[in-house]
Amino acid sequence: MADVEQKDTVIVGGGPGGYVAAIRASELGQKVTLIEKGTGEPNHTGLGGVCLNVGCVPSKALIAAGHRLREARDASTYGISKTDATIDFKKTQDWKQHKVVDRMTRGVKMLLKKHKVEIIDGVAVMDNDHQLRVLKSGPKQFMDNDGGKKITWKNLILATGSRPVEIPNFKFEGRVIDSTGGLGLKEVPKKLVVIGGGYIGAELAGAYADLGSHVTIIEGTDSILGGFDKDMVKVVVKNLKKKGIDIITKAMAKNSTQDDSSVTVTYEVDGKENSIKADYCMVSVGRKPNTDNFALDMTSVKLNDHHQVIVDKQGRTNVPGIWAIGDIVPGPALAHKAFFEGKTAAGAIAGKNTANDWVGVPAVCFADPELAQVGMTADEAKEKGIEVATAKFPFVGNARAVSLDQPDGFVRFTYTKDKKNVVGAEVVGPEASTLAGELSLIVNCGMNVEDVSLTIHPHPTLNEPIQEAADVAMGFPTHI
Repeated sequence: MADVEQKDTVIVGGGPGGYVAAIRASELGQKVTLIEKGTGEPNHTGLGGVCLNVGCVPSKALIAAGHRLREARDASTYGISKTDATIDFKKTQDWKQHKVVDRMTRGVKMLLKKHKVEIIDGVAVMDNDHQLRVLKSGPKQFMDNDGGKKITWKNLILATGSRPVEIPNFKFEGRVIDSTGGLGLKEVPKKLVVIGGGYIGAELAGAYADLGSHVTIIEGTDSILGGFDKDMVKVVVKNLKKKGIDIITKAMAKNSTQDDSSVTVTYEVDGKENSIKADYCMVSVGRKPNTDNFALDMTSVKLNDHHQVIVDKQGRTNVPGIWAIGDIVPGPALAHKAFFEGKTAAGAIAGKNTANDWVGVPAVCFADPELAQVGMTADEAKEKGIEVATAKFPFVGNARAVSLDQPDGFVRFTYTKDKKNVVGAEVVGPEASTLAGELSLIVNCGMNVEDVSLTIHPHPTLNEPIQEAADVAMGFPTHI
């Protein structure tokens, strides 16, 4: 029988939550061990997790490349003649991988080394509430009682992330791909079908349309980007259609057939079946928490009906010494939420008075234009019995947006009628992702619209509409 190694703080998963928790725990004096399998294993992405390796970061690189190509092909608005711009997609993919992803993952590894975090390359499998084993290739070795490195801990943080949902008749193989496959295509497809019009679907649909694909989005509900307000989504839909994207809503994807060069997708709308032939079909209908692939059922850790780990405001599970963060706990599956939760759990282990007590987590979609929201919408506030009003300022009244030829969209505040405290904020328009940071500060600090109105914003910039929306709430609008 192998000896059991006793550790201080053990973290399972090196994604956004796990590696940030490791760094913070080390800063707070803990001896940290991080377990993560490298990219050679199925469903394992290596340090940085899905976000850095096959998610948030590489997708933004492809989106940026698409924007550059579209601008190069048509800048007539600025008096610049159209050019015959072309793309060497292999070079694009090489840049995305080596200059962006690899550079950032090396940075994560360097930070962990700097903080003296022990990194174990392998797959963690739970034995019980007090012990796990690190195997070379996962649970298939689980029945081997002598296999793997046995580890116990003072504290264990589970940060195992999530994976794409696979739907019936659309097995991820060949020309039916998930978002990871969508990011790794070796050529720009002439035709691409995207099943699911959420964050990922809308982002990559826009990116590939800019790169030259004819894209069709098949969405089961009555609108894409269902998590955002319909007024915001209208702005995005208008622009996606300008790119030539077909959006089919209230549609049920039925099945797919493929050969060496194409895939045919059959879908149903109002009881009638239709089919589309494309080079690839990317399925992006959501993600599921990774709570079923490391023998968590061998422990007493409790899950909710969505197979998420139940935790308190510090990330503590029902089992003493076991914590959980990121995509496997309730709340939005967002990297920045995992960052925060990782710091909270590490702080709580060190005895700090930390808590995941935010008012709102900013949600951002890098569609075109971008969208972001934080806190409550007006409808959500009313459902909670809060009397609110809204104030909106359009980018068409912003000099910087107009000079960029990106005048579509708006900033909107939701605030209490009595004290005018901001309880929610939304933005759709140029650089919405960047503006989201200030909006999050406003909402989470409970600022009054007068506070925002009296904050001088530089001119001409894209963040002026934040101040201008507050001016509207105060009843003294300037540029509308």
